[in-house]
Amino acid sequence: MAKEQQKQFHHRASLTQKNKPFKRRFASKNSLRDKSKGRTQRASVKGKVQRKHSRTDRRNALRVEQRKKREQLAQSTRIFSGRHRAPKIVAVIPLCAATDVSAIVRGLFQSVGEEYPLASETGRTRVVLDVARFKQTVQFVEVRRNLLDIVDAAKVADYMVMGLSADEEVDAFGEQCLKAIQNQGHTAVFPVVQSAELAGSSMSAKRLADVKKSLLSFMGYFFPDVDRVFAAESESEALAILRLITAQVPKQIKWRNARPYMLADSVEFQPEDADASVGRLALTGYLRGSNLSANRLVHLPNFGDFQIDTIYHVPVAVEAAKGSAIEEDDDPTVIDQPSAELQDSLVAANEPDQTNNEQTWPEDEETAAWRQQMDAMEAEERKAAGGGERVVRVPKGVSSYQAAWIVANEDDAAGSDSDGSDDSDDSDSAMDDESGASESDADESEDDVEYKELRVDEAGKIVEEDEDASAAGDGNDDEQALLSPEENAVQLRAYLNERERRNREDQRFPDEVDTPLDTPARTRFARYRGMQSFRTSPWDPYENLPLDYGRIFQFENLKFTHKRVLRMAHDAPVKAGMHVRVVLRAVPAKAAASFRPDRPYVAFGLMQHEHQMSVAHFTVARTEDYTAPVRSKDPMVLHYGFRRYIVHPLFSQHTQGGASTNKVHKFERFLRHGAVSVATVFAPIQFGSVPVALYLPTADAAALAPTLVATGSSLEADPSRILAKRIVLTGAPFKVNKRGAVIRYMFFNAEDANWFKPVQIYTKHGRVGHIMESLGTHGYMKCVFDGPMKQMDTVCMNLYKRVFPKWNTSLWSEHDTQSLLWDGPSASAANDDDEDYAMEL
Repeated sequence: MAKEQQKQFHHRASLTQKNKPFKRRFASKNSLRDKSKGRTQRASVKGKVQRKHSRTDRRNALRVEQRKKREQLAQSTRIFSGRHRAPKIVAVIPLCAATDVSAIVRGLFQSVGEEYPLASETGRTRVVLDVARFKQTVQFVEVRRNLLDIVDAAKVADYMVMGLSADEEVDAFGEQCLKAIQNQGHTAVFPVVQSAELAGSSMSAKRLADVKKSLLSFMGYFFPDVDRVFAAESESEALAILRLITAQVPKQIKWRNARPYMLADSVEFQPEDADASVGRLALTGYLRGSNLSANRLVHLPNFGDFQIDTIYHVPVAVEAAKGSAIEEDDDPTVIDQPSAELQDSLVAANEPDQTNNEQTWPEDEETAAWRQQMDAMEAEERKAAGGGERVVRVPKGVSSYQAAWIVANEDDAAGSDSDGSDDSDDSDSAMDDESGASESDADESEDDVEYKELRVDEAGKIVEEDEDASAAGDGNDDEQALLSPEENAVQLRAYLNERERRNREDQRFPDEVDTPLDTPARTRFARYRGMQSFRTSPWDPYENLPLDYGRIFQFENLKFTHKRVLRMAHDAPVKAGMHVRVVLRAVPAKAAASFRPDRPYVAFGLMQHEHQMSVAHFTVARTEDYTAPVRSKDPMVLHYGFRRYIVHPLFSQHTQGGASTNKVHKFERFLRHGAVSVATVFAPIQFGSVPVALYLPTADAAALAPTLVATGSSLEADPSRILAKRIVLTGAPFKVNKRGAVIRYMFFNAEDANWFKPVQIYTKHGRVGHIMESLGTHGYMKCVFDGPMKQMDTVCMNLYKRVFPKWNTSLWSEHDTQSLLWDGPSASAANDDDEDYAMEL
């Protein structure tokens, strides 16, 4: 007891303990022991000392945190309450062909004793229901079976009602819509089942329970939060849907709520006096998401970005919002106008100044080459313009030898006429009487003679033409160039088979190429370089950049810029939840003509700098449904958040960056299954992470279900990311002597072997070595490795070059699908794609 009483209780030290740091690179045990000299190196504790918080301080901190959360919750629900409250947007989406979305909305109206407005009376499918019982307003958006309409409606909806059928399964289009909604982020989902038997009350309760259970399992695969399937014909379950919609707080989608967006209720267009094809477009609706400033730009899907002219506040009373129309309560008032100094410009790309490039005085060889090139160009121009050639008529059946004499005689006669005109005129006039009697006979004989036309050059020589080519030229060249549908189908099938073959070979022998026999390897692969370490070897990201990189924008600190633009958006004068009218400048008339009552018309606000072009990267993973090869630079339709573009992405490996990496990533020729890749394109800047989807381009933009290829999310815009294309040169051992070996078939001349001597080589069995010297004149070389070689092994050499995306990104529009026809890559794309394929495969 005495010993226990002598023990004293010690509190834990308030200072943070700092353990011995881990030994750094290249630090051996001997050096560490000599440095420490038997002592443990511990740095003195400096800086801020941890402070103990009392119970009262901890309670106050909890109260502050609780108060912040309550304020955030009140802010999210404040726009849905009050006299000028905004309605909650509910998208009603049909997943089956037999689903009647109007019947679903009609049942929801009848559950609270309201009359459903007919489409003939409203002229639109956006109907507003004021639920006085729950003191909420709900706006239903009835969507037809069109993927673009469903995707746009899901982007702005607070809730989604999925229409299912008890009589038929969800078709391929419905599953495509579910995948698209699942990828871009979604709010709360309410599955509703419809059936003709339910309407007639002939379906038994057990049958209905089995159908609901099956559909719940199906919907749970896409939306795990779904725990119930509702019956459309049941008034009690329809009332339950309305109760859940009005009582819940809408789920927040981070990328969507960071920007202002609007579902337009009405559109007004005022053309300009000078040009009626453009004018001012006024969009009226409730502003949602973030706050809006008149200095920012507004994006209209299918049409692009536009500047704001004026923003009006249009108050709407709840009593006037009943039914299908939204009527104005007071006169509109101006709440924000742009500033000439602060308004964002529509300039998306810089104009590169080529005078800033390095300039050197041309040498004599370059000047001579330029003169030869100019002479060749002038000769081609003379040839295209005729080049002194003329057409003469000779009788048919005359040989080329005889025709040359006829042409010569005609030339001589023409020359004599021009030289001695006086004498010839006198002689001709003297002979008129003598030859007058025989002219009629000569004319009759000439009518029976057939002539042909020959082309002669300046020297009088006949320019022979191919009769077949001339005969073919008589017809329509455009019609001759066009292929028949059968020939076009055969060529397309052959092209697709070739793509499949290349894909298989790239999987079996990735990046392996054959050294050309007719071209030196040092010339063929002059743009490639060797790297000792793919992850740590230095590579200057600003070395030999193409001219297109002078057109993009790059931030010194992207994260700081992102925080700054978020603060600017938070301080914008137009607050979310207000009923506003946004007037846009210089909008084409077809943007107003595309407004239809049966389709959602949405608009999104941009943050500052989001209109400017840069090098965009996004991670993508292939879907399991599409199995055809997807090659880099293939045309794709990119759904990039709320924007859509036509792109030709470059794919590369997705590796997490670290302190030891050099931002070099391996280029991939094909998008592989089961792996995450990074796609790179020129695209506008997008702050934060947004969902991304790649679709195959189709000839019909209004197609129900375009093919989904890959999905993913965006990364930060980074022009310094290096895409290194790798090629692997292979050789076979000729003689093996332990660690040494004679390698052949990698090069075919001694100069190439000496040229690539500094590059490290390796074998497929894990040996690493280098080239010692070349043997003979046929490319044999002596190599040494770090271990014994095997005769059946293969020697490889990796070479890399940087590849860049092409400046071919354009806005995708469903109103212009001419550029979306795809029957294989064009000739220019094939030439730009990869010149190495001619040597690789």
